[in-house]
Amino acid sequence: MLYWTPNLRTNAIPANDRAILRALAGRVQELAHSPENIEKRQANFRTNDLQSIRPLIMAHPQGAWAEILPTNALRCEHPLMQIWENDFRQSIYQHEIIRDDTVLTPYLHIPWIINRGDFGVPNTQTAAGSPGGSYAWHDYPIRDLDRDLEKLKHRQPSVDRPNTLRIADCAREMFGDLLAVRVGSPHAMSVGLTCDVLPLIGMENMMLAMCDQPEGLHRLMAWMRDECRQYLSWLERERLLNDNCDSPMTGTDGSGYTACLPARDRRAGDPVQLKDLWGLAESQETVGISPEMFGEFIFPYQLPLTANYGLNYYGCCEPVEKRLDSILQIPRLRSISVSPWASQEMVAERLGRNYAYCRKPHPTLVCSPVFDEAAIRADVRCTLEIAGSLNLVFVLKDTHTVHGDVRRIPRWVEIAREETAHFFR
Repeated sequence: MLYWTPNLRTNAIPANDRAILRALAGRVQELAHSPENIEKRQANFRTNDLQSIRPLIMAHPQGAWAEILPTNALRCEHPLMQIWENDFRQSIYQHEIIRDDTVLTPYLHIPWIINRGDFGVPNTQTAAGSPGGSYAWHDYPIRDLDRDLEKLKHRQPSVDRPNTLRIADCAREMFGDLLAVRVGSPHAMSVGLTCDVLPLIGMENMMLAMCDQPEGLHRLMAWMRDECRQYLSWLERERLLNDNCDSPMTGTDGSGYTACLPARDRRAGDPVQLKDLWGLAESQETVGISPEMFGEFIFPYQLPLTANYGLNYYGCCEPVEKRLDSILQIPRLRSISVSPWASQEMVAERLGRNYAYCRKPHPTLVCSPVFDEAAIRADVRCTLEIAGSLNLVFVLKDTHTVHGDVRRIPRWVEIAREETAHFFR
């Protein structure tokens, strides 16, 4: 996996790297304006604007990219050029080989280099021995909610504008005549809060606190809500936000295309604000608690944060059906994740065509040692029978391996398209 770092230098770029990237950028631009891609874009708009006429079919290799397009196959030499080469090749592969409904965008995003800071307390993470494996925290800084909260300090984020803009200028100089360059990735951070709380207190301790120290846990959740609110305000104040209503991904890998954003009162030249954006919230870490405890300890602190956004997406891997009484209170909620562990029937009954139904098939259908096409057909057919008439989006994700068989994900898309065509025949 290739990552952005502020230490990447743009000097001494080999001439061959420039030639490689210009060829790839030209191909991305060509594909982005193809009739096939334009139709995909229109279909994405229809679904997110709750007017779908067919299900969207998305397939994201994620961890499997290491097998499909290994980094040792990249031809560029410069580390930064390798990142762009990797982005371009993945986009082209998605369009030409996977052929799902992911829209290929006619621009390159250069993300702001941001350091979010820390909470002022030590926290140790232990990672698994293999890439993409599990990890854990230990030596939790919050041991006693009545005594230890005063240790926490609000983060002091900073942005490295000079290095970010220098990298963007380098991209424009190399291939800006072929492909637009935008500074800033579409904003897609979660305001679910629990992903930041758990490293401070631990999963077991947080759940015990709901019974043993409820007032202390409420104080911690309120502190984290305020921390998140401060960071969002900083992003607005520093003008670092970017539109995500024309993004191929938002939420937990859903689609962002919608005519409902940005806010109607935004004038040309105005900075992007939260009200112009999709927001995301989830709490997959608390899957083991009751709907009542979710409604008491988690959701009340997410709700005011989601209220800042123009549209909202809720959910990730957690089953949402028992939490819908809370979740459906979110203002301008538009799309909901229906994870592999969710009751598809219960969610479909509650959502109808009032929301986008973002179905995540179980990734083991693609990642297991045996690739069972009959099981895939049965799974897709089941979802179509339950939610085929809704604003349905299939999102195959969390695909951390294809066991060396790079045809698996494109074949999953083919099967999903065949079953969808049969359903709407």
